[in-house]
Amino acid sequence: MVDKQKVEAAVRLLLEGIGEDPERAGLAGTPDRIARMCEEIYGGLEQDAAEPLSKTFPAEGSELVLEKDITFYSMCEHHLLPFYGKAHIAYVPNGHVVGLSKLARTVEVYARRPQIQEQLTAQIADALMEHLAPAGAMVIIEAEHMCMTMRGVKKPGSKTVTYASRGCMETEQMQEKIFRMISMG
Repeated sequence: MVDKQKVEAAVRLLLEGIGEDPERAGLAGTPDRIARMCEEIYGGLEQDAAEPLSKTFPAEGSELVLEKDITFYSMCEHHLLPFYGKAHIAYVPNGHVVGLSKLARTVEVYARRPQIQEQLTAQIADALMEHLAPAGAMVIIEAEHMCMTMRGVKKPGSKTVTYASRGCMETEQMQEKIFRMISMG
């Protein structure tokens, strides 16, 4: 739960620390706005991936399911700057499937926390394995990090790609199949 009073006090101190007047007309409402924003962008701290992944449907067969281009936004835990991009989730069902929107909700649960991309990728894959018990799962994330774009090396457009594979998706053959499917228009 976001403590709005603490966030507001911290924002006031930050503004003072950078030499601004937190009572200036343009900044007067900023501490409140930032506190409300924190409730939204860090809302995943209060959520559990078990919730979106708990409603499943029986499914015969074990054909690959791929949900690609799931847009997400997260905050780098090192600089508290955004990183954003696309997540691709693949899994091989084991008698049941989950609604496609639930895959996107699972991405949101973990993306809406202070996070690093490598951990985000692994957490989603692990949640799928734990709550869906598929034969295998693979998560690929491609993201641009504002800590690389607007500070430090200042390289806009550079992307970081991470992936995590579990179960039957750990084979090179399955991974190549997923990468080909993602690259299809």
